[in-house]
Parts: sequence; C-alpha cells; structure tokens
Amino acid sequence: MKVFILIVIGYLLGSIPSSFIAGKIARNIDIRQYGSGNAGATNVLRVLGPKAAVPVFLADVFKGVLAALIGRWMTGEAGAALAGFAAIVGHNWPIFLNFRGGKGIATSFGVLLVLFPLISFILFVAGVVVIAITKYVSLGSITAAILFPILLAVFKYDWKMVLFGIVVGGLALYRHRSNISRLMEGKENKLGQRARVR
Repeated sequence: MKVFILIVIGYLLGSIPSSFIAGKIARNIDIRQYGSGNAGATNVLRVLGPKAAVPVFLADVFKGVLAALIGRWMTGEAGAALAGFAAIVGHNWPIFLNFRGGKGIATSFGVLLVLFPLISFILFVAGVVVIAITKYVSLGSITAAILFPILLAVFKYDWKMVLFGIVVGGLALYRHRSNISRLMEGKENKLGQRARVR
C-alpha cells in the first residue's frame, strides 16, 4: 500500500505544471504553443525570459526534492527513488496537461539532490560547462543523462542504484530524442535564439 501511495504522491507532485502556470501568469499563453512546444524551463527561458524561467526551474527542482524526501520519510532510500521517479514521470506526462509535459531534467536534478548530493553537483557542473561551451542546453542535459549511471558505478553504489541511474538517464535520453536528431543534423536551437509560435 505504501508503494502505491508513494507512486501517486510522486506522480501528482511531478504533474504540477509550473511552466504552464508561468505562461498563463506572464502572458496568458499556453507555453506549449510556443518555441519548442515543450512544457519546461528551457522553453520558458526562450519564450518568456529568465525572470519567468528561473522560478519555473526552481519549482521543477523542488517537485523532485519534495517527492524524494516524502519517499525517504515513508520507506527510506528505496521509497525516495520510487517517489522521485514517479515525480519525473509526472513532469514528463502530467495528468493536468493531458500528458504533454517537459523532459524531466530539472525534476530529475531535484531527486538526485536528495539521493546523490555529490553526484548531482558533478552533473550540474558538467552540464553547465557543456552549455557554456556549445550553447546547446539539450547537449548539457544529454551529457548529464549519460554520465549519471556511469558516476553511480564509479562511486560504487549497489547495482540497484546503478540500474536506477540507467533508467532515469535512459528516460532523459528518450525525451531528448528529437534534440539528438537535430544536433546530428546541425539544426538544434542554441541558447539565446528567439522562440517562435508553433
């Protein structure tokens, strides 16, 4: 029963559509109709600017943090991982937005902050460096997704956590599959490019 409760709590927390809310508050728009069409902080940055994007990013991170903390409080580390993963799924496929959400990077980062503080810091730095050099936000996210399970293995976490890392990282890569295609074709938008209505 606790497992079911954790999944529901995590999923509902993750489903809170912070980017959609920001779009409505700032300009009364559906953020999914602009830019990349993604309901995430990066698209908010392109469409609405940093004043809207920063709170959205922090809210998405907090969803992951809160879900993982509740899971840890209820059943320990396994519960934190389960509720955290449910929050990521909720962010990606939110019930409140007809299952059209974001890509889960900020929410994943929030979960990692609770479960793996040092690794989350390393991934954040690596992502920021890649973005600073290339100007591709997606490439920073993809790099972090690939590094996550590798770092878990390097730091000698048990196989269950490494598997967790593979699943979370793999989900992030799956959500970035269109970005990967555009990167390979040289068509991916760089940071700072203006967004257009879809």
